[in-house]
Amino acid sequence: MEFIAILLSGVLGIISPAGLVIDRTAENAIRKQLSQAEKLQVRVDNAPTHQLLQGKVNRLRIAGRGLKLKGQGIRIAALEVETDAIELTSLSFNRKRPLFKQPLQGGLRLVLNQQDLNQFLRSPQFNSWLGKFSRKSINYDKTSNRNTYKLSETKVKFLANNRLSLQVKLQEKGQDKPLLILAESGINILAGRKIKLVQPVVLVNGEQVPPQFINQIVNNLNQNLDLAQLEGDGLQVRLLKWDMKPDKIEIAAFIRIEPSAKLWETPRS
Repeated sequence: MEFIAILLSGVLGIISPAGLVIDRTAENAIRKQLSQAEKLQVRVDNAPTHQLLQGKVNRLRIAGRGLKLKGQGIRIAALEVETDAIELTSLSFNRKRPLFKQPLQGGLRLVLNQQDLNQFLRSPQFNSWLGKFSRKSINYDKTSNRNTYKLSETKVKFLANNRLSLQVKLQEKGQDKPLLILAESGINILAGRKIKLVQPVVLVNGEQVPPQFINQIVNNLNQNLDLAQLEGDGLQVRLLKWDMKPDKIEIAAFIRIEPSAKLWETPRS
């Protein structure tokens, strides 16, 4: 979602009472936020055009392939965004952060390739996030040694029937040989907001881990994979499509971002 907020801010930030936003200008504003864009098209729909002088846009459409945000580790294979009507306050003009009169709503379609995701899993950005998420998910004890375990060679594989395989090496402090962990699980979407791991199987050095040892971790993960938790930060996401196939995953979602959402505070170049 941070990716989407930065792109939208890039377009909306150039609306001012001194001139009008046209499609090419909006596209250039987005390109400035990207380090890579194989294909990018932007359409700003507005009639009558004088509404732009008041900070109003009827609809904004963005479509791109091979997109990569500056400072971000993941490449987006395909992205389509279409918003409802947008209305900014006059205080938004010539500011980096847009100020909205009403929540921003729209739909998005996202495609991630397995190869791009694996490249991201090797990035420092992901390793930093994984450490924070893992401690939260397994009720990490702050008094324990934070350097007890080290993850490496993380690799994901998309399987048929919405199943996913994850392989990682886990090095325990004081041990010579790392543990090779292979986990596989199905993924179900409940009520458009809960991502649930289904029938997980975990192998450690080729030996299956008894279910009772992984149930607690899986239950904690399922609780944290509830998108309703984002609503406290002013972000509502409802998954409309989750289609995992070998080599890629396609996601379609409805999004609603409140004017006070923390996402709009994301710094931009």
